[in-house]
Amino acid sequence: MKNYFYIAAFFLLMTSMSQAQAKKWTLEECVEYAQKNNISIAQSDIDNQVAGIDRKDAIGNFVPSINGNASHSWNIGLNQNITTGLLENQTTQFTSAGVSVGVDIYKGLQNQNKLRRAKLSALAASYQLSKIRDDVSLNVANAFLQILFNKENLKVQTEQLANNKRQMNRTEEMVKAGSVPAGDLLDMKATVATSQKSVVDAENALLISKLSLAQLLQLREFKDFDVEDRDYDLLKSEVMSQTANDVYQKAKEARYEIKIARTNLEIAERDVKISKGAYQPSITGFYSFSTRAAYADRIVGQTPDTENPFAVIGTVEGTGQNVIVPNYVPVLARRAPLFDQFSDNKGHSFGLQLNVPILNGFSARNGVQRSKLALERSKVALSQAELDLERNVYQAFTDANGALNAYESALVAVEARESAFNYAKEKYAVGMMNSFDFNQAQTLFVNAQSDVARAKFEYIFKVKVVEFYFGIPINKI
Repeated sequence: MKNYFYIAAFFLLMTSMSQAQAKKWTLEECVEYAQKNNISIAQSDIDNQVAGIDRKDAIGNFVPSINGNASHSWNIGLNQNITTGLLENQTTQFTSAGVSVGVDIYKGLQNQNKLRRAKLSALAASYQLSKIRDDVSLNVANAFLQILFNKENLKVQTEQLANNKRQMNRTEEMVKAGSVPAGDLLDMKATVATSQKSVVDAENALLISKLSLAQLLQLREFKDFDVEDRDYDLLKSEVMSQTANDVYQKAKEARYEIKIARTNLEIAERDVKISKGAYQPSITGFYSFSTRAAYADRIVGQTPDTENPFAVIGTVEGTGQNVIVPNYVPVLARRAPLFDQFSDNKGHSFGLQLNVPILNGFSARNGVQRSKLALERSKVALSQAELDLERNVYQAFTDANGALNAYESALVAVEARESAFNYAKEKYAVGMMNSFDFNQAQTLFVNAQSDVARAKFEYIFKVKVVEFYFGIPINKI
């Protein structure tokens, strides 16, 4: 019974592996997978998260700063006795603790402007992430269509190789029958060898294109990677019925590179306000609490000094009589309880601090000038981004129309080349055409078929680029 179970499990495993290997990716699946696994997107997502943390930092500027401190120290050697005031060789210990609070009351509106700047930076980071996602989708679509072209080209070359082999066999029979010279057979063998090389080149190109797409998707196992193989029709795109200016105006409002440039301009404007805030006075509120405790003996009273009961403090003028006072010595006791000392020695301090910038090495002035220049640079960058977008849109629109014309011309050319090739086959079959001219007609026909495939997928991609600028996602063909 166990053997049957193992056999069933083995066949189930092999079936699942076969299905996994037979999986063919659609463009939608490729784009979706790339959005989740592409390295560039992952890096941009990290930058987006960092911008979110920077925003929290800006919010934290409005929150009071609270810090606690505590210390315990040992003083060993010649120290002043705090009970007698005398210097003695002794070891004393002290413990202190405190809490301090500070808050910005007014800082030239810098905190407010920093918060607005941080929000704009987070917005720019999100725009950048979206732009990277769009760029990756466009690259995936291009790589996907390149695979499709290489597949079509491989089919053409493989079919041509089969035709050449059949023609070589037929030529060999004709040579044996004496209908054509033996040199024609040698030409056909050379043609077959050339066609075999073309097939190998087409297979290599297909493998490399699959590898390129697999790398975009961050797939480690790319040997069995393949895309959906079906006939892709050329559908009329509604976007191509628009004018290039219509596409540009739509792209100007929707494209992330323009949004990024505009947001960077707003950030530069905030930087100017932040730098100007350094000209203004700032007011800071502060509060602190501290307490301490000592581990030395304490004075609890005094008693007459029996060894030296009196001390001379002076003499009476005229009589010379000494003026004496009684001597006392302190009565010492063990230190007070630790928490009693903390309670007795606690203290508070609070107030306001005003800082007025007068001369700071021109740092504030230079900071304002730098921020103004950065603002001008951002304005120029926005203008350049709009110009680049306009050029790219018009170029994409022109390329799409040109690709359509090229495809239509390629269709006409392949029909003509096919007719010429069929005519050449008839002439060659009856000995009215030599093998060199026949091979030339055949090569022109094969090249025309490849041109049709190339023009077809180039047109599909060019239209997708125009739709991309118009705001239509690239996930289907």
